Amino acid sequence: MLNLLKKSAARKQEARRLYDGLVSRSREPVFFEGFGVADSIDGRFDLLVFHAWMALAELKGAEPAQSLTDTIFTGFEEAMREQGVGDMGLGHKLKAMANAFYGRIAVYDAAKTEEDLAAALARNLWRGGSVDRRARALAAYATSARSSLKQSLPDGLDFGTLPTI
Repeated sequence: MLNLLKKSAARKQEARRLYDGLVSRSREPVFFEGFGVADSIDGRFDLLVFHAWMALAELKGAEPAQSLTDTIFTGFEEAMREQGVGDMGLGHKLKAMANAFYGRIAVYDAAKTEEDLAAALARNLWRGGSVDRRARALAAYATSARSSLKQSLPDGLDFGTLPTI
C-alpha cells in the first residue's frame, strides 16, 4: 500500500513538472510578439493545447500521458477559480474547455501534412485566419519540436529551439 502511494505521488510530481514545462513554453513572448497570438485567456489556452498536443502525442500509451492530462485540467480549474468562477458555473466551463481541448487535439492529430496543421493552427490561434507564414512556421516548429520531444520524453520536456518567423 505504501509503495502505491509513493508511486502515485511520484507520478503527480512528474506530471506537474511536465505541466510546468508546457506552461513555460506556451507563454514564451515569441508566440505573442512575433507570431501575433492574442495575449488573452483564449490565446494562452490555445498555445497550451498546441504544446500539450505535441507532448501527449509523443507520450501516447505511456503512463505519464493520463497524469499530465489530469494536471492540465487541474490547472484549468485553478485558473478559473482565480478568475472568480464559483462552484455553480465551474462544471459547465470545465466541460466547454474539455470539449475545446479534445476537439483541438483531434484536429491536430488528423493533420496529415504540415499544410493541414498550418490550416488547423490558423483556425485556432488566429480564430479563422488564413494560412500564412506564421501558421506555416508554427507547423514546421511542431515537426521539429515533436522530434525533440521524442528524444526527451518521458524523462524531460525539450521542445527544441523556439520558432522564428
